Amino acid sequence: MEVVLLLCDLALMTIVVVVPNPLAPTDWPLGIQYRFHSHQYFYIFLAFGTLAYSWRTVRGYASMAALIWGFGVLIVWLLQPDAKPYTGIVYGALPDNLRMAEVLDPHNIRFDIRIQEVVIFFLVAMTLSLTVRRFSDLLLDHAVLERERTNLARYFSPNVVEELSKNDEPLKQIRTQNIAVLFVDIVGFTAFAAHKSPEDVIFTLREFHKRMEAEVFRHHDTLDKYLGDGLMATFGAPVSGDQDAANALTCAKAMAGVMADWNTMRLAAGEPPIMASFGLHYGPAVLGDLGGENRLEFAVIGNTVNVASRIEALTRTLGVQIAMTTEMVEEATAETGDNALASGFTLFEGCEIKGVEEKLPVWGLPAQTNLQ
Repeated sequence: MEVVLLLCDLALMTIVVVVPNPLAPTDWPLGIQYRFHSHQYFYIFLAFGTLAYSWRTVRGYASMAALIWGFGVLIVWLLQPDAKPYTGIVYGALPDNLRMAEVLDPHNIRFDIRIQEVVIFFLVAMTLSLTVRRFSDLLLDHAVLERERTNLARYFSPNVVEELSKNDEPLKQIRTQNIAVLFVDIVGFTAFAAHKSPEDVIFTLREFHKRMEAEVFRHHDTLDKYLGDGLMATFGAPVSGDQDAANALTCAKAMAGVMADWNTMRLAAGEPPIMASFGLHYGPAVLGDLGGENRLEFAVIGNTVNVASRIEALTRTLGVQIAMTTEMVEEATAETGDNALASGFTLFEGCEIKGVEEKLPVWGLPAQTNLQ
């Protein structure tokens, strides 16, 4: 259908250009129609053809235009009358300058000019088709890159994907910087899963991870990894911000609120509630790529990560839902200048942390506290 429409457009344009207007007050010779340079209007259609972003369409249009224009010239030549009164007058007036007489002869179709028009038009069309082809290739390459980036974002944090997209090299530079680490875990999930089918277990985990992941990304930070029935999020990696600790604490509170809303929905559906615990710590960590040349993983390692994991596990002992270190409280307060972030938390002095020699003070927030 597209080819048929192009043919119709070209045929109509050719007829309008080469056929004299029957309503005109004067009767022009057929050859003089070409003196109005009407062939240039074909370039308008050629320009519109490039909007299809198809180099084949542009080349096809150029080929059809050349053939139809040549056919039109042939028809005009065949329809030329045998008697050409103007020709005799012109040549009689210029007997010593036949070249000038040929130019002025209104019956002369000027095949050399017509061929030149076709050749130039065809060259321009081929150049445009090459441009369109390259542009189309660029669009396809860009679409492939966007698809790859979208696929990466399904497995990696948008922060990491964004950072990788800006650099030609992976995040190879090993560095140490202060970050906030948040560990989230479902309490008693092993016992929960023992009475559920594998499909129900996976469905529940997906629902849990979906809600927790949304809060991490909403607070502009990185979902480092899923840990079965939990996850680890980092705030300030790979790029540090000016409110990493505050964002981590706000995120943990928001996660607790989301869990409360989800449990309300589960209870209404006759499903048992799911309890989640949260542990936070702020301090220095080592950032860099781990792995070989073909498979790299951006990793955050160090004592800060270990302490945050131990703090999350301590929530069972303390009977709280959210637990965090003093370093976390002090940094979040310093970033925002607001002591209200730690409002409702209880200070537990001298808590024993596995892997840490000295006892640490820990701040805890019970699950029943109103977080809204």
